[in-house]
Amino acid sequence: MKYIVMLGDGMADEPIESLDGKTPLEYAETQTLDALAKISEIGMVQTIPEGMSPGSDTANLSVIGYDPKVYYTGRSPLEALSIGVNMSAEDVALRCNIVTLSEEDVPYGERTIIDHSASEISTEDARVLLQAVAEELEDEVYHFYSGTSYRHCLIWSKGQVVSLTPPHDVLGQTIAPYLPGDKKLLQMQKRSYEILKDHPINVKRKSEGLNPANSFWFWGAGTRPALSSFAEKYHKRGVMISAVDLLKGIAVGTGITNIKVEGANGGLDTNYEGKAQAAVNALLKDGYDFAYIHLEAPDEMGHQGSVSRKVEAIHRMDTRILAPVRAQMDASGEDYRLLVLPDHPTPVRLRTHVSDPVPYLLYDSSSPGEHTWHYNEKEAGTSGNKVNQGHELMGYLFSR
Repeated sequence: MKYIVMLGDGMADEPIESLDGKTPLEYAETQTLDALAKISEIGMVQTIPEGMSPGSDTANLSVIGYDPKVYYTGRSPLEALSIGVNMSAEDVALRCNIVTLSEEDVPYGERTIIDHSASEISTEDARVLLQAVAEELEDEVYHFYSGTSYRHCLIWSKGQVVSLTPPHDVLGQTIAPYLPGDKKLLQMQKRSYEILKDHPINVKRKSEGLNPANSFWFWGAGTRPALSSFAEKYHKRGVMISAVDLLKGIAVGTGITNIKVEGANGGLDTNYEGKAQAAVNALLKDGYDFAYIHLEAPDEMGHQGSVSRKVEAIHRMDTRILAPVRAQMDASGEDYRLLVLPDHPTPVRLRTHVSDPVPYLLYDSSSPGEHTWHYNEKEAGTSGNKVNQGHELMGYLFSR
């Protein structure tokens, strides 16, 4: 038996008036999911434990089978694993987003966050901007590391796990109430704006109609994680297919193999077909038991507040990942189980994550069911199937 997880990050949502009262998942054209739902189990799963923040970090740990209440030590340390940072037990890692702040002539704290991703800035441009700030601000205590797109890392030697707010939680809001309480972190954020606002890359971006990447934003502080081996826990050899450092870091920490896909960038125009083929090759050619395909695009479109682009991301997942994966797995004659779900909802209305349960679909090629339902939040909620602890879902997937 082969096992596949198709994780549509932030895919779940609320009914939207412009979609005739449907959610993006209901509204999107999803022929593959529609066909699978008729022969699969659907239900709801609570991926975010009670009392924990609704993030892709806690949610994906949960989906991969690790109880966040036991294993979670912060978001940024997981990303640090992905980019090869060797953290000591006394180090604190922080996510360093490169964001877009408003540029009116006001004090730093009176600005607003326009875009948490600076128009999904390229990794190449972001590295240049990160280096420009690091040249001035790095010292024996603070070290910057380049990640992917707008997502980067600050290591604070012998630091403190301070409370910080994710930038996507305060889009369009004045930033003063959400700035770091730590004086040094605040000073670095303010100085980053002065260094970046007139940088040639940002002058060029603005001339092209793109948002300038004009400030650092620190959040997600945590200490070095201690994750157990996935192979020892589940007796399966797995691969991770993701463009996002967080997911790649979880893979590093659990001993899952990361598969790099050229053109996979975490955006709407990622390499969908490349992700699909990488999963199939890992399972059918390279002897792996399990493939985790992570798609960031629905979440990014939710943060952007774009209904149409979120619908399109779901459609592309269905037609350009799920359809070819299913076709090739069926043609191979291998028995397989396929789990489709979001990690958390990212409602377009809110432009951030919430802790509500999410719909799952579980297909078993060796024993297909017979149903009349569709895969969406509403019908999954009325199916009568519910997994109350998200970290138990992986064991359920592997139960056959």
